Amino acid sequence: MSKFTHEVEQMTCVAKGPNHGPAPIPEEGKWVQAKEVKDISGLTHGIGWCAPQQGACKLTLNVKDGIIEEALVETIGCSGMTHSAAMAAEILTGKTLLEAVNTDLVCDAINTAMRELFLQIIYGRTQTAFSEGGLPIGAGLEDLGKGLRSQVGTMYSSSAKGPRYLEMAEGYVTKIALDDEKHIIGYEFISFGRMMDMIKAGTSPEEAMKKATGTYGRFQDAASYVDPRKE
Repeated sequence: MSKFTHEVEQMTCVAKGPNHGPAPIPEEGKWVQAKEVKDISGLTHGIGWCAPQQGACKLTLNVKDGIIEEALVETIGCSGMTHSAAMAAEILTGKTLLEAVNTDLVCDAINTAMRELFLQIIYGRTQTAFSEGGLPIGAGLEDLGKGLRSQVGTMYSSSAKGPRYLEMAEGYVTKIALDDEKHIIGYEFISFGRMMDMIKAGTSPEEAMKKATGTYGRFQDAASYVDPRKE
């Protein structure tokens, strides 16, 4: 039973008046008055970072009736964070949103991403807020595309030597194409996901690499080509 201070005990009781409950939030094509964790559903993405800001996590959660049914944990910038992500992937699924936001997910960046997603989901700000029935379990995995690899952009530049494209959405950059004024006009890349799928299917590494290689921009028109990692 609740305890009251002497001042509250001496107060006259006044009726509260109407109580309409919480404002409805959009969830998977419905308007929901969320009162308990099990009232929450939705798929959404969010970003987290650690205190020294040496790494970041992009977290994708697919929540059905308050339970995290699917989690995609993508990390960048910190070697230890990849192992933290492995543990977080085991921890997250099967937990309620409330459990997950109060569980140590091993890495601060992942914990912060979980906090940001928690806020989005309980306020109805999900990717599936107005999608009837939401998305099936497995939709988070489809974000990775063919080859199931994260979309990573890795670029390096110095004032002395200019920019180097190292990794693009298409894949691992092997050559950058320069015009006669040394401006980048295209690049050659290897799609690692496609290459590994072919190798696992029995294609020789050399043939797989050749088939998984492509170009972007005016690669063929270049005056010169540079290996961005060595030249």
